Amino acid sequence: MVDRTRFIRESLEESAATKKAILNTCFNDISKAITTVRDALKNGNKLLFCGNGGSAADSQHLATEFTIRLNHDIKRKGLPAIALTTDTSALTAGGNDIGFENTFARLVEALGRKGDVLVGISTSGNSENVIRAVDKAHENEMYVIGFLGKDGGKLKPKCDLPIIVPSDNTQRIQEGHITIGHIIAELVEMELYG
Repeated sequence: MVDRTRFIRESLEESAATKKAILNTCFNDISKAITTVRDALKNGNKLLFCGNGGSAADSQHLATEFTIRLNHDIKRKGLPAIALTTDTSALTAGGNDIGFENTFARLVEALGRKGDVLVGISTSGNSENVIRAVDKAHENEMYVIGFLGKDGGKLKPKCDLPIIVPSDNTQRIQEGHITIGHIIAELVEMELYG
C-alpha cells in the first residue's frame, strides 16, 4: 500500500527542488524569452503555442493569459496569442487528411508570419508534430522558443531559445513549464503596460 503522507511530502519537495533548479539553470533563458516576446508583441506580431496532452492544455492556458490578462492590477488591451491546440475541426481534419504529425505545421504555415513567435511545448523534446511545426516556423522566419524537459530531445537544437526544465519527471516538467509561462506573461504585461 502507498504511504500517502510520504508520497505527498516527497512530491511537494521534488516540485520545490525542480523550481530551484529552474532558477539556477534557466534564469537567463527566461529573461531572454521575456524580451523576445515583449518585443514581438510591441512590433505588432503574435504568439503561437503548440503541444500535446498536458502541453496542449498549457498552450491554451498560456495563450489565454496573453489574450485576456494575467495580472488583475494591470488594465490592458488583449495581446495576440493563439493556441494551435484548440480548434477541433482543424485538428481532426488535419489528422484525417494530412496526418496528425503535420497538423501543427499546417496551422503554423497558415497563421505564422515573419517576426511572430512560436512556443513549442514538449516534455520529451521529441514530439514529431511539434518538431514539424518548429521547422515550418523557421521557414516562415518566425522565432522559436521551446519549453522542453529531460535533455531537450530533438527539439533542443531546432529552437532559437530552448528552455529546458532540469527534470526527467513529466509532472515536474509540466509544472515548470506553466510557472515559466506565467513569469513570462506577467513580466511582458508589466513591461508593456505596468
